[in-house]
Amino acid sequence: MSATVTSLRFKGMEDHEPVAPIVAARKSTTRPVRPAPEIPASNRMKEWASGAIHAIVPPVLGLLLFIGLWAMIAHDGRIPGPSATWASAVKLFADPFYIKGPNDQGIGWNILHSLQRVGIGFGMAALIGIPLGFVIGRFKFFAAMTAPIISLLRPVSPLAWLPIGLLVFKAASPASIWVIFISSIWPMILNTAAGVRQVPQDYLNVGRVLALPEFKVATKILFPAVLPHILTSVRLAIGVAWLVIVAAEMLTGGVGIGFWVWDEWNNLNVEHIIIAIFVVGIVGLMLEQALVFLARRFSYSETN
Repeated sequence: MSATVTSLRFKGMEDHEPVAPIVAARKSTTRPVRPAPEIPASNRMKEWASGAIHAIVPPVLGLLLFIGLWAMIAHDGRIPGPSATWASAVKLFADPFYIKGPNDQGIGWNILHSLQRVGIGFGMAALIGIPLGFVIGRFKFFAAMTAPIISLLRPVSPLAWLPIGLLVFKAASPASIWVIFISSIWPMILNTAAGVRQVPQDYLNVGRVLALPEFKVATKILFPAVLPHILTSVRLAIGVAWLVIVAAEMLTGGVGIGFWVWDEWNNLNVEHIIIAIFVVGIVGLMLEQALVFLARRFSYSETN
């Protein structure tokens, strides 16, 4: 490609080098963009198989290692091994919803009763904790007023509240719900308040420009921005609630997975205790994964 170069010289600067060249070039032609080559189906299958192997093989190896260690520890006969526990689980879940008396019911009914108590206590905590977190995060005076109360009561063990529940409600089931409520409300208050404080000031300035009332600011501006923090608090609270209900039911009795574990211990049925441990873990994992999926649906990232 040929080019013509012309030099610019300013008046009074004839003895100096050219200041800037002007280059006149021929108009270049643009080459057409070639489409990206398609990945062969065989390569796509290999990538899919590799991803599936990396996703499945490590958890399976971990479970096999866990079962192997369990079998080695159970070899001396102090605790039941995997095979004995599996055989007992098959018999147990063959009829999980039998009813032989008020306190003699299948493991299915015990799980449902525990989930019902968790749902009631957790729902009450959400109805009170989330709005309270909005108020604490929105108004500094109210945050300063409630800070010592929250700092004082939040570290208290959930089971320490159980006698207060038994004294007030005079029944085991409401007392268990009270313990779930008091242990679930703190994550909701604190995470919601932290989310409100992190809302960009520009969002609130829009509300001031539009002269929105406080209720509109909370529902139209704050709530969508704080929703990821709320879902995180819900996930943390449901985990705490499911942990606490087992211990609370052990102390209060009645129908529930915690009482069922304690009853099996009194009967020296260790296989059923191990089964209950796995059941509690699986149910808790299902609750957490459901809330994680829900949080991903409502998560967002800010783009400039």
